[in-house]
Amino acid sequence: MAQQGDIKLRVPTADMFVMFEWKSDYAVNIPSIDGQHQNLFAIGRDLYAAMSAGQGKAALGKILEKLVQYTAMHFAHEERLMQKHRYPDFAKHKAEHDALVKQVVAFQAEFSAGRSTMAVPVLQFLKDWLEKHIKGSDLAYAPYLKAQKVA
Repeated sequence: MAQQGDIKLRVPTADMFVMFEWKSDYAVNIPSIDGQHQNLFAIGRDLYAAMSAGQGKAALGKILEKLVQYTAMHFAHEERLMQKHRYPDFAKHKAEHDALVKQVVAFQAEFSAGRSTMAVPVLQFLKDWLEKHIKGSDLAYAPYLKAQKVA
């Protein structure tokens, strides 16, 4: 633990940075979605880089705003494709999206309220989201959408 004044900060590890590297096993092989997922990885790398430079708190507000906006756009795109092609697990997938949005908005509210030690929880949330949602739920819809000729 590093200390800054009375605030304890957990120093991000190199393993966290590696987590935000795009790998082919994250690909759903739908170019528009893969591109958006890669941008989510970039947001994670931005937060990690800011934390590594001791600027996590200063950068977090901008990163959370970017994450809220980008998440809304990305989820809307995925959901439009699922609805258009009548993906059978749409309701379940949308519920996961709604829960992720709720968490991001909660982080933003906590940050706005002055909670100063949020960078590590946000970083961990992003890591878990990318690992579990993309490699789980998103890869589950990929074969269905690909069979519908979504490119």
